[in-house]
Amino acid sequence: MGIIVNLDVMMAKRKISSLELSNKIGITTANLSILKTNKGKAIRFSTLEKICEVLDCQPGDILEYEKD
Repeated sequence: MGIIVNLDVMMAKRKISSLELSNKIGITTANLSILKTNKGKAIRFSTLEKICEVLDCQPGDILEYEKD
C-alpha cells in the first residue's frame, strides 16, 4: 500500500472542516480532497508544515507507511 494519509482522521479529531482547513493552509478544497482520499502523488513540505501548524500535530500523525 505504501504511504497512507490519515488527514481525515486528524481533521475529525480537531473538528475542522475541509473548507476551513483549505482556507487556513491556502490550497483548494479539491486539492485537499485529493490528499484526504490518498490519491495524491506528492505533498510539498510547506503544505505539510501548514497542515501540522493548523491541526497542531506532527507529520507522523498524518502520514503512515504500510508495507505492500
